Amino acid sequence: MTESSVRGANPQKVRPGGRDTKVPGWMGPTGLILLSVIPVVAGALRLGELAGGAAVTPANARFFATPLPVVAHIIGASLYGIVGAFQFAKRFRRRRPGWHRMAGRILVACGLVAALSGLWMTLFYPRPEGDGDLLEAFRLVFGTAMAASLVLGFAAVRRRDLRRHRAWMIRAYAIGVAAGTQAFTQLPWMLLVGPLGEIPRALLVAAGWVINLAVAEWIIRRR
Repeated sequence: MTESSVRGANPQKVRPGGRDTKVPGWMGPTGLILLSVIPVVAGALRLGELAGGAAVTPANARFFATPLPVVAHIIGASLYGIVGAFQFAKRFRRRRPGWHRMAGRILVACGLVAALSGLWMTLFYPRPEGDGDLLEAFRLVFGTAMAASLVLGFAAVRRRDLRRHRAWMIRAYAIGVAAGTQAFTQLPWMLLVGPLGEIPRALLVAAGWVINLAVAEWIIRRR
């Protein structure tokens, strides 16, 4: 077999000038942004409700009574989801390492704000109708796991342990954007069965976190 035939066995799309024309790795970040749009839009509607002085109902009374935690959660989670998606664009990240480091610091802060405010709301807001003990336990577990992953990821990069840094940050992001996945885990039940009870709602919300973490672990091991 000649050298030319070996090269031909794995053809590359190359422009006349020799540059690779393969599609840039933006499909992943684009998908993550689209997934994040669901909670971002819901959060924006909530902020508009608070700012516009909407009617107080049993469903939103806790937010009007103590608005700071939910406002911090919405802003932190929205920035975390949208800006964090760009950290998965490998070429963009490598070409702009300064941006990657600056954005990473911002994301750690936003992620911690989102996780800690979520934990506060779980512990101290009056429990809304339809939320039971199981869902509260899941929120405490995954919120704590997100905060811990961010701290471990930040500590790893300070030690120059980039492999563990990437792994912990991917896990934290997977937990942080699970609200988008949870919309898809709950929607089929609501369309086919009807309103969610306490146990189905808790399990379907947890499924969103589990699915995201399973994908995260696959990405970590694949790398």
